[in-house]
Amino acid sequence: MAKNKQKAKNRGDAPALGFVGFLRWIWTQLTSMPTALFLLLMLAVAAVPGSIFPQRSVNPELVTQYLDQHPVAGPWLDRFQMFEVYSSAWFSAIYILLFISLVGCITPRIKKHAKALRTPPPRTPAKLERLPQYHSMEVMEDQPDTPTDDQLIDDAYKILKKRGYRVERRDDATGRSVSAERGYTREIGNLLFHISLLGILATAGLGQAYGYGGQRVVVEGETFVNSLVSYDSFSPGSNFSADNLQGYSVKLDKFDILFDRDSKDYFGQPLDFTAHVQVRENPDAEPVKQELKVNHPLRIDGADVYLVGNGYAPVVTVRDGEGNVSYSGPLVSVPQDSVYTSLMVIKVPDAKPEQLGFQGFLLPTALVGEDNVAFSGDPNAINPQLQLNSYYGDLGLNSGEPQNVYVLDTEKMTELNSRNLDAGGIVLGAGDTYELPDNLGSITFDDLKRYIALDVNYDPGKWPIAIFSGLALLGLIISMFTPRRRVWVKLKNEDGRRSIEYALLARGEDPRLERESDELQKIFDKAWPLASQEQDLGAVNG
Repeated sequence: MAKNKQKAKNRGDAPALGFVGFLRWIWTQLTSMPTALFLLLMLAVAAVPGSIFPQRSVNPELVTQYLDQHPVAGPWLDRFQMFEVYSSAWFSAIYILLFISLVGCITPRIKKHAKALRTPPPRTPAKLERLPQYHSMEVMEDQPDTPTDDQLIDDAYKILKKRGYRVERRDDATGRSVSAERGYTREIGNLLFHISLLGILATAGLGQAYGYGGQRVVVEGETFVNSLVSYDSFSPGSNFSADNLQGYSVKLDKFDILFDRDSKDYFGQPLDFTAHVQVRENPDAEPVKQELKVNHPLRIDGADVYLVGNGYAPVVTVRDGEGNVSYSGPLVSVPQDSVYTSLMVIKVPDAKPEQLGFQGFLLPTALVGEDNVAFSGDPNAINPQLQLNSYYGDLGLNSGEPQNVYVLDTEKMTELNSRNLDAGGIVLGAGDTYELPDNLGSITFDDLKRYIALDVNYDPGKWPIAIFSGLALLGLIISMFTPRRRVWVKLKNEDGRRSIEYALLARGEDPRLERESDELQKIFDKAWPLASQEQDLGAVNG
């Protein structure tokens, strides 16, 4: 092997790295700062598809719809996990590599800086006049308070130490001097920034793993209990366990909306939304009345409950052809405009002899226009009215395919009521009942309630991320505004004439170095009887 190395050396070729050497080279490249910055950029780019394509964890129905609409591209995108970006193998790989790279970058720097903190300031240069900021002043010996050599050195030591420098006295071949250095906190701030960035990555992963999010619609008088079966949609973290769900509950007593009634341009626009709720933090706790508003969420045992939507929920009763109650309760309608004209769908799979379906609109304040078409004239429920079409047949709920609850699939159904039929459409005021044609049943408009849409979010990494973000900002400020400086003060004695010379050197750009030099000169002039010899020779030497 030694002969092969010698031959390679004789030919001018680099010796083979070997397996261990190759691993060391890989580690060196991975833990370099350019690699960490490149991986950070890659992570940002890799997150872009998550905002372009629908994600299964957020809305699986949209993913199914996308696959149906794109039969060629959809399966390929699915193979590359474009519908599960943030839990995909390639996104996780970039995330983990960035984490390792940052750890590898920071660890040696911490060791190096810890060693630098224990190292005394650098030795005094032999020729201080070559440094950017240099001053020389003669000690006036004819003054009564002329200090001795020891006093000069001790005073310089105390002055620099008081100004935040790490100081050391020296007595060597160049003479007696004081060397000082400050600005070690600059690197501490830099390290704090990078460690905080590492903490943000770690706690963000923790939040994604153990957090959860969910949505639920709650009608006035109903109670939402924080359990899996209570959610309309639920997005758990990768390590989520149902046992960790907090046992709180939220009951909606009343929901109020304040509309603009004074402004001409914005008449009828909502001004304020207030949900009056009762909160129990656990099943045994007493209910506490609270108010839930937009951008003012409920904070319950670490979870945030946001108000994200609202509307009307008509209470209806549907009887089938045999006279049995097939459905009874509130139905969520979807507002379509500013006056809360709302789309609603009713599916009655238990009706006999035929399944029944209804679709149409809720008009909170029904008015009739000149063309004999009804519309809503106000968002408040002053004259609520249901205008529906009815159908009978197969609702398609037994096919196993997921359906949108706000869409009625009429492909396998027959129309019973509509404007185009002799029976006409169904028009129901509050308390009215309509008998369906062919003795297929009836529908009653019993009451009208309001509902709210809740978004529940639990993220255990939220507060740690906020803390690490604050620390990162603090570290950045420290590293940006803390100058790294060195100062040397030397006592010279030539032919019985004593003089003090001092010089400053910045580690990097420091526009305030000259100001620091002037401040030191003023302090020295006050402390000792000095006569200036040379000023700012750095400008000449430069």
